[in-house]
Amino acid sequence: MLSISSAYRYHLYRGVADMRKSFDGLSGIVRNELQKDPLRGEVFIFINKRCNQVKLLLWEGDGFSLYYKRLEKGTYELPSRDENTTCVQLGSDELMLILKGISLKSIRRRKRFSMKENNYVNTAV
Repeated sequence: MLSISSAYRYHLYRGVADMRKSFDGLSGIVRNELQKDPLRGEVFIFINKRCNQVKLLLWEGDGFSLYYKRLEKGTYELPSRDENTTCVQLGSDELMLILKGISLKSIRRRKRFSMKENNYVNTAV
């Protein structure tokens, strides 16, 4: 079962995905185009040209899981990032916003602590 949480790393494939591809075809894109290992337990996100279908690929230790959703009306909004990259890392909150159809352009984030920004080092023994 798909559970979107901050425990996973999410990678959005920026190319146009052929929604006819299944486990092997999508894992081939992960290996060959994204240069990543699909067996590391990360979630890989693929969206079609019309932006109305999404597939999420996840290795769960003993096999692949595939989540597939087709919108009956509307499209998914993709984050605006450098168009030259083939992959964009998303947070779990961004993925939820995309799947729920919330506009990413109107989201304003409030200041929060970040271990990356503060160069936090755990000195506890």
